Amino acid sequence: MENSKRGFLPVRHGIKLSKKQSPKTDEELRKMFDIPYASAVGIQYAVQCTRPDVAFALSVTCRYQACAGEAHWTAVKTILKYLRRTKDMFLVYGGGELILEGYSDASFQSDEGDAKSQSGFVFKLNGGVVAWKSSKQDTTTDSTTEAEYIAASEAAKEAVWMKNYIQKLGAVLALPSQWEMVGRGDVRMDRVTSAENMADPLTKPVSQIAHAQHFGKMGLRNMSYWL
Repeated sequence: MENSKRGFLPVRHGIKLSKKQSPKTDEELRKMFDIPYASAVGIQYAVQCTRPDVAFALSVTCRYQACAGEAHWTAVKTILKYLRRTKDMFLVYGGGELILEGYSDASFQSDEGDAKSQSGFVFKLNGGVVAWKSSKQDTTTDSTTEAEYIAASEAAKEAVWMKNYIQKLGAVLALPSQWEMVGRGDVRMDRVTSAENMADPLTKPVSQIAHAQHFGKMGLRNMSYWL
């Protein structure tokens, strides 16, 4: 692990996990018995508090703690390799006017086990993200539109809460057009492309280029930039 030269992504592009990859024979069960799968996932969850770039990978791998197979363990080790390679990454925030930006996304029926979709949202304040979430939806949706609606609804609730919280602190919050509070605290949402949507990598594996672009926009920087 320590000498691994990989770790360019927390989840390899194109990789899908499912319960079909869980142990099926006694030999496979014995092989996985002493592997600290749950402990490794639990430790990584603490890192997620400051690293939105591993949120999606952890959301997926945590589903298999009771039935982890070799493919699931390989995915967990991929996250560990990525964290080792990017250990000097941290979030950077700027000064100036308080501007809150929010993005939401969904991947339709991405879980091969129960056909449920994945939701993701991210909120950015003064150059860096302050809130993010990647999670499997509770219900099975029948269309991409429905999955996107559920994801947007979750993000809208977070937007209202954040607006109220920041204003209680006595700050004057400026809202851009894509997240404008109207009426009784509702949110107006605009459609953006995947390339512009910072929540995209919170719902699905993306390429190395897209990964770097999205999380760079979120304010993740390497310590070497500041030394």
